[in-house]
Amino acid sequence: MQFIAVVRRMTESFSKDAFDALLDAEADGVRRLYYEGIVRNAWSREDVLGACLLMEADSREHAESSLMTLPLFHHKMVEYQLVPVRGYRGFCP
Repeated sequence: MQFIAVVRRMTESFSKDAFDALLDAEADGVRRLYYEGIVRNAWSREDVLGACLLMEADSREHAESSLMTLPLFHHKMVEYQLVPVRGYRGFCP
């Protein structure tokens, strides 16, 4: 199953220094999930501080547990929506 995680940093609740302390570890974690085949693509958001992640997981629970291994998720410093997606029917015969 594929999911898109739409993520926003909770800048109203945490300081810039708090985020800065975890951003390198967060990037390492996203790269690890990419190498494991769970994160398929990642983008930084232009509208707010945050990201969008295209994910491949066996279930919603698997996708969420994978996200919780990331420092910003683990410390509840982000809010997110996890949207299940499927192939667009217009591309199928």
